[in-house]
Amino acid sequence: MRDAFIPYGLYWSTPFARWQGSLSHLHPLQFAAYVAKAELQRREVDLRQIDYGILGTTVPSRSSFYGLPWVTGMIGAPHVGGPTVNQACATSARILQMAAQEVADGGSDVTLLISGDKCSNGPHLYYPAPAGAGGTGEHEDWVLDNFSNDPLGRHAMLDTAENVARKYRISTGEQHDVALMRYAQYDEACADQHAFHKRYMTLPFQVPDARLRKAITTLEGDEGIHPTTREGLAQLKPLRPEGTVTYGAQTHPADGSAAMLVTSRDKARELGRDPRVLIRLLGFGQSRTDLAYMPQAPVAAARTALKRAGLDIGQIDCVKSHNPFTVNDIVFARETGWDLARMNRFGCSLVWGHPQGPTGLRCIIELIEELVLRGGGTGLFHGCAAGDSSMAVALEVRPAS
Repeated sequence: MRDAFIPYGLYWSTPFARWQGSLSHLHPLQFAAYVAKAELQRREVDLRQIDYGILGTTVPSRSSFYGLPWVTGMIGAPHVGGPTVNQACATSARILQMAAQEVADGGSDVTLLISGDKCSNGPHLYYPAPAGAGGTGEHEDWVLDNFSNDPLGRHAMLDTAENVARKYRISTGEQHDVALMRYAQYDEACADQHAFHKRYMTLPFQVPDARLRKAITTLEGDEGIHPTTREGLAQLKPLRPEGTVTYGAQTHPADGSAAMLVTSRDKARELGRDPRVLIRLLGFGQSRTDLAYMPQAPVAAARTALKRAGLDIGQIDCVKSHNPFTVNDIVFARETGWDLARMNRFGCSLVWGHPQGPTGLRCIIELIEELVLRGGGTGLFHGCAAGDSSMAVALEVRPAS
């Protein structure tokens, strides 16, 4: 068995746009392929070196039945096959684990991970039911109905945050304090004309038309992020009677894509934009917690990832989270002792949104870049997902010896 590595700089993300925004007209998989083709060309990657691929996507789109082979065909790599994976917001961590396993057991030398989702204009599905009254079937809005109804517990995702806030006695004020902190951290990434984002994101970003033939608008960065102040948050009321969670303490649906290569140590040195930097995957964790308590699930996943990496939380230098609610971060800090202010430097999905599949991959990319800026170290990503589940990833960044 060999270790799996991420070549430095061989990853990217589009800006994320709030749903029904500037990316809402684009087919998510066609768009992900369009961006990947351009980014691979920009990095001068020989597509013949890629021998395996994994697609992560969670919202069905036209022809998504064909999954990864369709996407790699559009990129110009029709020889590359592989699976298509949906694990809700844990999708990115899952496909990264699958790539690491494939590389570790020698099944692949260079794996392309690509993830794209669009919450905008989500499909409205009809399910035939010949035995129903008059043969009338059932229907659902894939995005809205599933956000608002876990079929196992008949509760909305918002209810899971309220349950955890009640269990840990987390007030609205404490949630708003963390939200303000996260927006301030995101502002750091936007400083100097998005200097941090430009480490992995092509900006300004030219948004193509639906046929991917010409640019129709330009994004200077993420779209749809509202200025957040203490005074503004104080005016928000909880969304549930006698609840604590407001719109200001949770994320928003979004559209976007992200991608990454995973390979061996030697290939990482060969392909990476700086051969002095090595990014090694150390361990992964999966967890599932009590029904309707989703925001607390990452604690167990993170502990599993750390155990498999042979580390404890005190040996971690940077932490990044997919946090659909500020409650997630508060619980993680209380259970692990990690300083809330040290988590999510440069921002997080609470601020820049939640296109599901690509969300975790962008978090991991930012975690890597944060570690590079500090001169190396160990990092931990964690995030919750539908079904009161979670995944976590431990990795290290260090100068190549």
